[in-house]
Amino acid sequence: MTPDDLTEKLAALKEKRGYLLPHHGLMALTAPNLLAAYDAAYTALALEDRVLSHHDREFVWLAILIAAKEEIATHHIEKFRKAGGTDDEVRACLALTASVNGFRAYRFVAEHWGDHLPGIATRDEWGRTLARAGQGAEPRLCHLAACVVQICNGDFDGLRWQIALAYEAGVPEADLAEAISLTMFPASVPFFVTAAEVWKELIASGEVVASEPFRIWATFPGQGGHGSDPDA
Repeated sequence: MTPDDLTEKLAALKEKRGYLLPHHGLMALTAPNLLAAYDAAYTALALEDRVLSHHDREFVWLAILIAAKEEIATHHIEKFRKAGGTDDEVRACLALTASVNGFRAYRFVAEHWGDHLPGIATRDEWGRTLARAGQGAEPRLCHLAACVVQICNGDFDGLRWQIALAYEAGVPEADLAEAISLTMFPASVPFFVTAAEVWKELIASGEVVASEPFRIWATFPGQGGHGSDPDA
């Protein structure tokens, strides 16, 4: 690749995204095919419209970035504001993320003190805590944000609670699927895989009542990786 070709490629990528990060240039220089595939995946994941509005998607992104400690991705703040996001919603997102980071206290009480506190329904208390923390933002967005923060934290017991609460609140499955998918890059693909497994198990076990397409996905055999399907 000539210097002019590299410069042109970087300029085109910057124009498309509005910014560049160091790994973009490294891939452009050393692995252009990987860059093309990465850019296509990122475009489909974060730029193309699916079901969430730009405002709602960027609210979820803010929660992910706070939880994942991604200080470099400040372009999402600008995108959130351009989509109509308010300071009150940023405050709600921050308070909600901070609260989810403290989820372990509720899990501890549920696991170890339940017999001693029969009058306290810990999961219900957790739901009320989230509602208070998320004041200033739409409840549906708070459920989506809580799910993605649990994934970023690698707390999949917490994610089970969050998905169940999201179903109880009537959060659309397509909204939840898009929100969870956004964790793929910042939280890692393995965490995204595990999150999908948690959701699948909740549906298959009947702990949440899913729509027919999601039920088909959750009960399809052989989704445990290589060697998990005896008929393969």
